[in-house]
Amino acid sequence: MLEALKRIVYEANMELPRRNLVTYTWGNVSGIDREQGLVVIKPSGVSYEDLTPDSLVVLGLDGRVVEGTLNPSSDTRTHLELYKAFPKLGGIVHTHSPYAVGWAQAGEDIPCYGTTHADYFYGPVPCARHLTQAELDEDYEKNTGVVIIEEFIRRRLDPVAVPGVICHSHGPFAWGKDARQAVYHAVVLEEVAKMAAFTRMVNPNAAPAPQHIVDKHYMRKHGPNAYYGQKG
Repeated sequence: MLEALKRIVYEANMELPRRNLVTYTWGNVSGIDREQGLVVIKPSGVSYEDLTPDSLVVLGLDGRVVEGTLNPSSDTRTHLELYKAFPKLGGIVHTHSPYAVGWAQAGEDIPCYGTTHADYFYGPVPCARHLTQAELDEDYEKNTGVVIIEEFIRRRLDPVAVPGVICHSHGPFAWGKDARQAVYHAVVLEEVAKMAAFTRMVNPNAAPAPQHIVDKHYMRKHGPNAYYGQKG
């Protein structure tokens, strides 16, 4: 079942250690088949050395496992909430990459200080709030997704234009049109988190990039008249 999607999700998961985004098993990638309403995700706690396409878990958006003998990632319900709320998402990744986690533990947005950031994230990477005790007790993983969705609605953010978030005291989630692009955005998120941390070290009072600079760099790659890269 979903062999092609399994291969894509497997390869995306294997990219995490190659890109130094995970330590041990601290991360997971999923992908969704929108036509069938089925999600493929890494199994919980399985080392990357032992991971195979066949060990991935297939489940419905209701959380019901339809294929696989292993427990799905402990973050599965977060992924499912995001897929249900944001229909343009085709892949999601969660890591504990250190620079992004640093901003999350500080409880601060990752500011858009320059053009590298603006090329991929149209504005700051938002930091979602802590869960309340009641939310945590009810369903920690599901409500992590709910809080992320709440943050995007509150700020009126487009999840395509801002393809990631950091959760207060936790870490980053990133996404894209498929699992490959989700990992690509997770790599970029970690790099811009590192650059922002360096910026703060050099100048603790540094101001974000002017909006017209942000607009130019984001739109030249993603706007209706984008001209970065090759055509066709």
